[in-house]
Amino acid sequence: MKEIIDYFEAIDPILAAFYATLFTWGLTALGAALVFFFKTMNRAVLDGMLGFTGGVMVAASFWSLLAPGIEMSPGEGFVKVIPAAVGFLLGALFLFALDKVLPHLHINFKENEKEGIKTPWHKTTLLTLAITLHNIPEGLAVGVLFGGVAAGFDGATIGGAVALALGIGLQNFPEGFAVAMPLRRQGLSRRKSFMFGQASALVEPIAAVLGAWAVLTFQPILPYALSFAAGAMIFVVVEEVIPETQQDKFTDIATMGFIGGFIIMMALDVGLS
Repeated sequence: MKEIIDYFEAIDPILAAFYATLFTWGLTALGAALVFFFKTMNRAVLDGMLGFTGGVMVAASFWSLLAPGIEMSPGEGFVKVIPAAVGFLLGALFLFALDKVLPHLHINFKENEKEGIKTPWHKTTLLTLAITLHNIPEGLAVGVLFGGVAAGFDGATIGGAVALALGIGLQNFPEGFAVAMPLRRQGLSRRKSFMFGQASALVEPIAAVLGAWAVLTFQPILPYALSFAAGAMIFVVVEEVIPETQQDKFTDIATMGFIGGFIIMMALDVGLS
């Protein structure tokens, strides 16, 4: 692991963010590739995977984003928390707007429960867009953190950025499978199900590069940018991920998956930072 951290310290931060999110996309593709080996997915497993995803995202929002953002903010007391509060709110509002505009359908929801503007798009496209919505703040978070390290901000570390990428990659693996299998059940071929599943994470490298570039170009925005990514991720968890796990009888499994994801992400961040 030390060699990996040393490598990321030695290269351009934008390139580092790009490589890190190529890794997270790769794990999404690996998870989606399971569609070639399995015909169905147990609903309890799916809900547990989604719960795990939510746990990782919540832990990452605090340990990797909000806490460093507050630490590097100037001032004392309530003044010190203003950038985090403002950024968090803006991130949530950004995802709120996307949620209302981008047509999408959540994995465990019926077709008449699709959200966003009305379109004639097929259910497979809407399912893929729902997961793509999850991945925007994840890629942004990785990019912003790598940009903060390069800018020399206290509280932003290469170890923390690598830990965030690892955590997001871990939860992207089951997420890729969770997208591909429902598409397979819709009648798509295994190849098409895989292609849609992996495509849902292609937005992550794009968001990461934009996040790293923005922080390096406008360094004072870093505390706001970290909190912006956290707000966007928490919005996704509360609005999208948790409701998806509550549509059947496996809520306890989803809850334990959430706890496991939180613990793993917390351990990665503290252990590698």
